[in-house]
Amino acid sequence: MLVHPDFDPVAIHLGPLAVRWYGLMYLAAFGFLWGLGHLRIARGLAPITREQFDDVIFYGVLGTILGGRLGYVLFYKPAFYLEHPLQIFAIWQGGMSFHGGFLGVLAAAAYFAWRRGVDWWRLMDFVAPCVPPGLAAGRLGNFINGELWGRPTDLPWGMVFQHAGATPRHPSQLYQFALEGVTLFVLLWWYSSKPRARGSVSAMFLIGYGAFRFIAEFAREPDDFLGLLALGLSMGQWLSLPMILGGIGLYIWSRKAG
Repeated sequence: MLVHPDFDPVAIHLGPLAVRWYGLMYLAAFGFLWGLGHLRIARGLAPITREQFDDVIFYGVLGTILGGRLGYVLFYKPAFYLEHPLQIFAIWQGGMSFHGGFLGVLAAAAYFAWRRGVDWWRLMDFVAPCVPPGLAAGRLGNFINGELWGRPTDLPWGMVFQHAGATPRHPSQLYQFALEGVTLFVLLWWYSSKPRARGSVSAMFLIGYGAFRFIAEFAREPDDFLGLLALGLSMGQWLSLPMILGGIGLYIWSRKAG
């Protein structure tokens, strides 16, 4: 049995300013995106210039934050926020949804592509392999904060989290770090290293993330205010299924369209 180190959520203090680990993970996520994106541009694997990519990141930040928050509000606690609408803006209290952030990024990228006359699918194919390291950083932030822990387990690496009682649990944040972050990055980086049909890299991202998230959710404790939903699946699994199915459909379309 292991015990979670119970890290201080504040990484450093700069006078009255407290810099939290989770905020640093967000910075790391966009830092990875920026660095990997510029590397792909240098290799001639991008439909946009360096200057345009900097604008893409700006739009992506907005899409991630706005979409992530609205996704959490609509997918997880619609009744609560309907009664307390001002709480929607209390982001510092936590509450972000990957699937909402994902939709926000898609919308932001679509707006950028429309404004700049860029092929949206090519843009998404370019960005997709750069995203998983940022997801890994986010899951590492969850682990440092001791949140989003796993279900009870008797496996040797079961971990006791301070705010989850004395029962050893799966360190599911690390599972997601390994699957959605590291493994997905390796697969997408390899797959996108050669010319592929328009939309096929995006399809692989949808299938890969959806499948890895679906698997990891079996070890992750469901949200206490939701529990398990229909067929014994969690909200995360139900939101991942459309990604998998959509990815399969997109891959078939991309292969036929060439």
